[in-house]
Amino acid sequence: QVQLVESGGGVVQPGGSLRLSCELSRIFAYNNVGWYRQAPGKKREEVALILSGGATTYAGSVDGRFRISRDFEKNTLILQMNNLKPEDTATYYCYARTDFDTHWGQGTQVTVAS
Repeated sequence: QVQLVESGGGVVQPGGSLRLSCELSRIFAYNNVGWYRQAPGKKREEVALILSGGATTYAGSVDGRFRISRDFEKNTLILQMNNLKPEDTATYYCYARTDFDTHWGQGTQVTVAS
């Protein structure tokens, strides 16, 4: 069974930074891995993804502030979030996708508030 274990959420002031991590085995085996987020009352939004070849894409709302990367030694997906804004407040979910299915983490809460 595929397990994705997230960590790194928390409460931060506007302008601050957080680093989310998602541990998953055999990270190299997936077509793409990435992060979604969902705030109460809002639609789920894909924040960032990284393809198996290394290409990355970002939502316009986070481009230039967030950076997605992979640590193959630690089998970890990382989302570095800088210059956080109150509108970044949400539960963040990592995922890993193959040709056949998508696996999800349990979610980690990020709250940006003064």
